[in-house]
Amino acid sequence: MRKGSLRLPLLGLALALVAAVSLFLGRYPSPGLSSIGEIFRDPLAARLILSLRLPRIIAGLLLGATLAAAGTVFQMIFANPLVEPGFLGVSQGAGFGAALCIVALTASPAAVQAVALVFALAGLAFSWVLARAFRFGGWILRLVLAGIAVSSLFSAGIGALKLAADPARQLPEITFWLLGGLWSVTWGDIWYLLPPVGAGLAVVTALRWKLNVLSLDDRVAHSLGTAPDRERLVLLLAATVATAAAVSVSGLVGWIGLMVPHAARRLVGTDARTALPAGMLLGALVVLVCDDIARTALPAEIPLGILTSLVGAIGFVVLMSTAGRRRRGA
Repeated sequence: MRKGSLRLPLLGLALALVAAVSLFLGRYPSPGLSSIGEIFRDPLAARLILSLRLPRIIAGLLLGATLAAAGTVFQMIFANPLVEPGFLGVSQGAGFGAALCIVALTASPAAVQAVALVFALAGLAFSWVLARAFRFGGWILRLVLAGIAVSSLFSAGIGALKLAADPARQLPEITFWLLGGLWSVTWGDIWYLLPPVGAGLAVVTALRWKLNVLSLDDRVAHSLGTAPDRERLVLLLAATVATAAAVSVSGLVGWIGLMVPHAARRLVGTDARTALPAGMLLGALVVLVCDDIARTALPAEIPLGILTSLVGAIGFVVLMSTAGRRRRGA
């Protein structure tokens, strides 16, 4: 606990510093502007920072914290280190909803976000109903199997919509959305994100101590004074609603929910009381750094999902390769 308590403030400080630097990172204003006062006396620079970069940074912080928190919740509830926030059909449902909106309705960002959110929640509901219909295995296994089936169905639907899309206009929109990115985020998106993401993260954070108990066998959890089924449902719903809202704005951003919880547990230990807030801070930091690279590394913006997948996959390989070695050396 002491190690986690010491490292949490350091993660928070690192995140604050990166967020502050990110505000002034880009091709404009020019490096010759030596002070913040000079930058804000330039109307164009002030508008660029306050109207474009600041909402984008806030969205990146919310996205990273949400995916990492949801990944921690899912991995502990399902006692499986290989699950991530989208495995109940949430991410693929959002992708299908976005593609359907672009092909059948409009490519307006607000409409795409709304339809993506509806289908993300539909993916969760469909997984839940299907799991109740299955007759093989316990509840956790049935829910995992249902999530795999629903994700595959939505993936097939995305493929069919790509075939039906106009290759000159609609197909590039679908492909770019599925790659993930925060290039179009506005203050309107922030106000749209704050209620579901804020509520979901608040519930998960308030109940994080119960994750330690819910990761145990149901009989043990019940003997410790919890109602495992009800409390798992509350945590899953909170994490999924927050994830669905975040993904509907950002598109599909992978690996954060899978890799970051492992890294957070390596830093602060396995106790969810510190591992979950550490994961939220680390997830926000990783997404923010990746987004900074996405918008500054090349003249054309790199889709965020490509960078998070690259960083996440490399980080996951490193973590998994060194875990056993560290235990043997302990």
